Amino acid sequence: MAIVEQFLPKKDDWYPIDRLERQLKDYINVSENLIWQRQAIFLAATLLAAFYFSPVVSFSSYAAVLFTEVLDLILARNVNRWTDHDPAKARKFLWWVMVNTVASAVAISLFVILITLQQTSGGHFTPLFFLFAASLFAAVNNHQLLPALFLRLSVYGATFVFIATWDIIRLNPPIDSDVWLQFFTVAFVMYFIVDCSFVFLKLYRRGLAQIEEITLEHEKTKAALEIKSQFLSTVSHELRTPLTSIKGTLDLVNSGVMGPVPDQMQPVLGIAAKNSKRLADLINDLLDLQKIEAGEMAFRFNMLNVRELVDDSVTLSRGYAEQMDVSLSVTHADEDIFINGDAGRLSQVMANLISNASKFSHKGGTVDISVKRVDGRVRIYVKDKGVGIPENAKERVFGRFSQVDSSDQRRVGGTGLGMNISKKIIERHDGQIDYESTLGHGTTFFIEFDIVPHTPVVTGTQPEEGRRWKTA
Repeated sequence: MAIVEQFLPKKDDWYPIDRLERQLKDYINVSENLIWQRQAIFLAATLLAAFYFSPVVSFSSYAAVLFTEVLDLILARNVNRWTDHDPAKARKFLWWVMVNTVASAVAISLFVILITLQQTSGGHFTPLFFLFAASLFAAVNNHQLLPALFLRLSVYGATFVFIATWDIIRLNPPIDSDVWLQFFTVAFVMYFIVDCSFVFLKLYRRGLAQIEEITLEHEKTKAALEIKSQFLSTVSHELRTPLTSIKGTLDLVNSGVMGPVPDQMQPVLGIAAKNSKRLADLINDLLDLQKIEAGEMAFRFNMLNVRELVDDSVTLSRGYAEQMDVSLSVTHADEDIFINGDAGRLSQVMANLISNASKFSHKGGTVDISVKRVDGRVRIYVKDKGVGIPENAKERVFGRFSQVDSSDQRRVGGTGLGMNISKKIIERHDGQIDYESTLGHGTTFFIEFDIVPHTPVVTGTQPEEGRRWKTA
């Protein structure tokens, strides 16, 4: 066991435990994936050897190889269950991999040697080919763990040397004989196998280094995102309190509650109030975006009546539409339709769609809100007859801090976050949000949800006593 111990990583060794864990699991995964391929090779070699040589020796050797396969399966099961990243377990598993490797290589080598001893003439093509196949298989598939690969190829190499020198020792042939030719051919084959092993080992190590580099960059990116989220959250919360006070004071002054406002001050105060509202909307959107990215946005799902959701949203948005000199028109489905959702979050989405439609509509125009069944789902449309959206602008429409009209002369303002937040809220509801648009003729946004089956349940003896709904 001294040769095994020298390959085991010690504390503070160059062999990092996290890399050892990855290599162990890669080694085990490859071993499990190729188990039936190995068995087919072993069985074919056994049947061929049993037919031309001793069946007893062949099947006895196959039984020994199967025993080592069982040991590998037990080890693989234990490694796959390993989740605590314990360095002591990593070294223990590596030790068992080496023990199993030696047992497996010795079993296969004994099988090859026993065939060699039975073949007294005609060279040793069959056992040498069996050994070459086993060595090449190891070079291609066992490069994840250099100690295991070294041990296996060392055992196979010793077997190659035995076979190549067996006839030389037994026959003492001249240097120009076929026996010596076989010896030099075996040496060339051994070099070829070692070279293949290093090629696959380098490729694996290069891939492993790239994975580690990507993982490190991923961790750095996650840390940067976490810092960014914390910064946005802190700054937004710190800005919200004084901004709320400023906005409230401006609203009081503009309303005339604190006395008449001089004519020359009204435009300035109006601009200040408008910009404070815009800044408040930006802060609220930033907080929502931060919550979504951090997975902290709370959703309270309940069965919602789509008719009530739309009516409430239109009522809340009517004042803004009137400011834009736009009217709102609502068309409901012929029946009550229910969905599973968060009323507050979906009202936020509806308010964003209606406000966008109002902003981009022509003065005196109409925004149509309608509800329809579409292929077993419910779809809510918000249609305007405004400026429309250019083709290939979907990434800007649903992107962050982006607007379709990003010029300095754009007619309407906004944070550039509303549609991005709306999309994430709809996706959280397992829904869909999209739009259809013709430039210069208007845009139709729609959101789509699964319908919740329901049946009316009448309570009391008179219809006017009330009605409630339940899911089917």
